[in-house]
Amino acid sequence: MAEAPSYPRIAQLKNVSAFRTRLAELGLSLPVDDGILAACEGSPLAQPMTIAGMEVGNRWCIHPMEGWDANQDGSPSEHTLRRWRNFGRSGAKLIWGGEAAAVRPDGRANPNQILATESNHAGLQALLNELENAHRTACGSLDGLVVGLQLTHSGRFCKPDDHHRSAPRIAYHHPLLDAKFGIDPNDDSIVWTDAELDQLVEDYVRAAHVACKAGFQFVDVKACHGYLLHEFLSARCRQGRYGGDLEGRSRLLFSVIDRVRDELPGLAVGVRLSVFDVVPFATGREIGRPMEYGKLLPYNCGFGCSPADPFQIDLTEPLELMRKLSDAGVAMIHVSGGSPYYSPHIQRPAIFPPIDGYLPPEDPLVGVWRQIDTVRQCKAALPGLPMVGSGYTYLQDYLVHVAQATVREGWTDFVGLGRMVLAYPELPADTLAGRKIDRKRVCRTFSDCTTAPRQGLISGCYPLDPHYKDMPQRESLIAIKQRWHP
Repeated sequence: MAEAPSYPRIAQLKNVSAFRTRLAELGLSLPVDDGILAACEGSPLAQPMTIAGMEVGNRWCIHPMEGWDANQDGSPSEHTLRRWRNFGRSGAKLIWGGEAAAVRPDGRANPNQILATESNHAGLQALLNELENAHRTACGSLDGLVVGLQLTHSGRFCKPDDHHRSAPRIAYHHPLLDAKFGIDPNDDSIVWTDAELDQLVEDYVRAAHVACKAGFQFVDVKACHGYLLHEFLSARCRQGRYGGDLEGRSRLLFSVIDRVRDELPGLAVGVRLSVFDVVPFATGREIGRPMEYGKLLPYNCGFGCSPADPFQIDLTEPLELMRKLSDAGVAMIHVSGGSPYYSPHIQRPAIFPPIDGYLPPEDPLVGVWRQIDTVRQCKAALPGLPMVGSGYTYLQDYLVHVAQATVREGWTDFVGLGRMVLAYPELPADTLAGRKIDRKRVCRTFSDCTTAPRQGLISGCYPLDPHYKDMPQRESLIAIKQRWHP
C-alpha cells in the first residue's frame, strides 16, 4: 500500500493567516474572512432570502443525505428521527431534503433507505414533526424555516434488499462504470425502456403528492452523484426519447418537474444537480488514479466535462440546463459535482478516504475550491436563480470564515452542510449567536459516516458523536478499517 500523501491537515493550520498561506501555496483563490461574525454583527449568513414566495431566515442549508438507518419498510427508526431532530436544532433555515427518499422500493440505494411512498406517509410526517419541534425549541419559532424532501431513484447504485447485492437499473451501458461495478455490458434487461420510464414519472409524481400531504414545502428532484436522473444527462448513446441530445437526455427530469408543477402548484421544486463529472477512479489502497479512458476519447460519457479532456470542467450544457430549469419554474438549484461512488475525492474532499475509495490524488483543498468556484461561475451566469453551494466541510475550522465571504461576495446564496452537521449539528446556531466554535466537535472528514454503511452498518459520526461512539457497531467499524488499513 502506498503511503498517504503528506498534505497539511487543516487542524495544523493554526490561524487564518496560515490557512491563507496554504491556499496561496496551492494557487487557489478563495475569499476568507478574518473572523466569525454573529448575526448581531452583520453576518452575511444571517440575512434572509425569499424563494418562491417563502422567506428563508438565514443562509445556512442542510444537505440531503442518503440514510442507512430506516426500517426495512422505509419508515424512520429512532436513529433516523434523532438525525432529523439534530437538523432542526442546527439553526439552519433551509433544510434541503434532510434525507434522500426513494420514490419506489426497488429504487433504494440500500435496504434501510427512507421511502417517499403512500405507505410511508406517516413516517415522513413524523420526520418533519421531529425536525419542526426541535427547531421550535432551539430557535423559539418556525419563522423562516423552509423544509423540503429529496426524491430519488438510485439507478445504477440500487441495493434495495441487501447491502452487499446490487440490483442496478441503468440509463445506458457505461464502458467504465459497467466494468467498475461488475455489470454485464450485454445485459440489456437492466436498461430502462422508454415505457418503463413513463411509469417512473408517475412514481415521482405520486411521491411529490405524499411529500406535499406530509407538509413539506418543496421537493428536490435529485439529479446528481451518478444516480438515475444524473446518469441520464450523459446518455448520449441511448436511443429513443430519453437519450441523444440535451433535450432528450433531460426529458425524464423535465417530465417529472412539469407534472409536479402542474398538479401541485403550491409545492416548490428544487433540483440538486451535479454540474460537472470526471472519469471514474479505480478503487484501491493506492493514490487515486482514473480508470483507463484513452480509447474512449472523445469522452462522451460525462456531463459538464470536456470530451477532449474529461478532467476539464465544461459548463456549457449545465448552464443551458439550469436556464431551462429556471424557465420551467424550478425555484432553486443545489450545485454539486462528481459521485461518492466513483470519484469521492471530487464530491467529498477528505484526507481520509472511505473504505471503498482511494488515497486522495490532490490536496483536498483543491477539491473544495473546485466546488466553490464552480458555484461562483454558475451564479455569475444565472444571478437571479438561488443556489446552494457544496464542499465546505473539509474547511473545518475555517468553514465559517469562507462561508461568510462567499455569501457576501455573491459566489453563492446558501452554504450547505452535510457531514459537518452529523458531527456538530449546532454549528450554524452557535456561529450566528456569537458562541465560540467547539473545535472538538468539528468534522475532520474521517469518512466513517461513509465507510460504515458501505459495510452494512448504520451511518453516523462514530469518532465525535457520543450516540455512535457507544454503539457496538463502532468496534465492528474499527476492525473493518484495521483490516483494510493494517
